[in-house]
Amino acid sequence: MTDATEQDGVDVIIQEWQAVRPDLDCSPMAVVGRLSRASRLLERAIKDEFAEHGLESWEFDVLATLLRAGPPHVLSAGELSSAGMVSSAALTNRVDRLVSKGLVEREVDPAHRRRVLISLSEQGLRLVNQVVEHHLANERRLLEGLPVAGRDQLAALLRRLLISLGDNGRQPADT
Repeated sequence: MTDATEQDGVDVIIQEWQAVRPDLDCSPMAVVGRLSRASRLLERAIKDEFAEHGLESWEFDVLATLLRAGPPHVLSAGELSSAGMVSSAALTNRVDRLVSKGLVEREVDPAHRRRVLISLSEQGLRLVNQVVEHHLANERRLLEGLPVAGRDQLAALLRRLLISLGDNGRQPADT
């Protein structure tokens, strides 16, 4: 175990478990607990950064997905949903809100009348291009506590974990 000056909240929790249940192997908590706590802390910092630009995290996700699609930054509602965003029902509500803010446009696909196309508006394109730069700077700041080699190693280990948990990059992570 580490000394008291190098402890995080998970170390304290594991020590408490070891005190009351020394028969338990709490080693999984060292990873899962830290991933969970890090996720909450990172999400809060990212949410705060988006709020400075008048966006919710989900709004940035939709705008960024359209940006990543490349010019002309258009996806069908089905493509946007399957890009790992949200269920089609939730997507409809989100697109409605982004349309009302003037960040995306929605139109019926002239080639397939039953298909709806979502595209970045000029305002949405300007905003997402600006915000993505701030977002990446914020993520770099959040990871300053790790050396670059450590970040690369952590990224590789997390990729292996996600793949072992069934993440193939094609299903929504949060539906």
